[in-house]
Amino acid sequence: MPTATLSHDVKDLNLAEQGKLRIEWADQQMPVLQIIRERFTKEKPLVGIRLSACLHVTSETANLMRTLKAGGADVVLCASNPLSTQDEVAASLVKDYGIPVFAITGEENKVYYQHINAVLDHHPHVTMDDGADLVSELHKTRVPQIAEMIGGTEETTTGVIRLRSMAEQGVLKFPVVAVNDAQTKHFFDNRYGTGQSTIDGIIRATNLLLAGKNFVVCGYGWCGRGLAMRAKGMGSNVIVTEVDTIRALEAVMDGFWVMPMADAAKIGDIFVTVTGDKSVLRKEHFAVMKDGAIIANSGHFDVEININELEGMRKGKRTVRPFIEEYTLSDGRRLNVLAEGRLINLASAEGHPAAVMDMSFANQALSAEYMVKQGKSLEKKVYAVPTEIDQEIARLKLASMGIKIDALTKEQKEYLSSWESGT
Repeated sequence: MPTATLSHDVKDLNLAEQGKLRIEWADQQMPVLQIIRERFTKEKPLVGIRLSACLHVTSETANLMRTLKAGGADVVLCASNPLSTQDEVAASLVKDYGIPVFAITGEENKVYYQHINAVLDHHPHVTMDDGADLVSELHKTRVPQIAEMIGGTEETTTGVIRLRSMAEQGVLKFPVVAVNDAQTKHFFDNRYGTGQSTIDGIIRATNLLLAGKNFVVCGYGWCGRGLAMRAKGMGSNVIVTEVDTIRALEAVMDGFWVMPMADAAKIGDIFVTVTGDKSVLRKEHFAVMKDGAIIANSGHFDVEININELEGMRKGKRTVRPFIEEYTLSDGRRLNVLAEGRLINLASAEGHPAAVMDMSFANQALSAEYMVKQGKSLEKKVYAVPTEIDQEIARLKLASMGIKIDALTKEQKEYLSSWESGT
């Protein structure tokens, strides 16, 4: 079976030494993945499997790739976002670890899809996605290859939404594990990872003081919860906008202001979208925002801020700092868009801390193993991460932190499994 037509496409292999240091540094904070890699090295559960991954090319991802390769997989990697690639890490994966990588920071959309097709030229048995672009491309333009597939895994909320839509419409042609929905992923990655890294990205890009600012969080899912928590901790006045009644009520009970975006747009100083939907911030909102408002996105795709409508409203535009485009409107107001509306936590910062990605990528590794073992018996739909995998990752994480917990006694187990006992 043919492999990728190119051996790799990275910015500069001379960056590899610096990249290896970053990979090793991250690895120190990823003890769960280390344990899995040790087992994979001995057992080789992925031997003979071609695995194509479309993920953020970071030092944390590099350690996942090392783990999959240790398990016997024939791995190739491309970027899931043009702005998130760490070029030195991409170089090290190629030069030091022998893993083909197709990713260059800031690559144009045309190159982005060339890279996606390069990893699909590998004819994978398993895909590992961050946004479902690999699965989507297979179903759109490379249908004959689907017969070679066992299944896939998906990292993000946005990707899971796309895949569930495909499954509901009957067009998904192989099973996919929704890694995003594992408790050890979305509780921690989305809440603590996105919360901290989004604030980090905004501060690195702007050097703003967040204390006292009206900070608008668009969406109160797990990412929104984490972001609101961290913004409040930095002293901001947090406003939440939502379309879901239960999430809106939760935000109110958590102590945040909740209002429609039409009202929040008039008083917000900083706006961050984390919804997974499109045009969350659009023309009617830009029309009433304060002079100097900061607009950022931490959702997976760059569709949450309607940049095209803002472009149509501007009379001027300039780059005032790296990652900040200042749009001047006809009335003189200036609106500042961070990172072109792409993921701010990966564009101007480094994404989630390695300790958080340790659990996310442990889920990816073990879900890939599960798919290889069980995929041929699964239906063509989106599956939750098996509970035993979730629990095992939590157990390993606690053990790595030196934390012990209680166990149920025999009497307690019997009580919980019976119906006879009562008041």
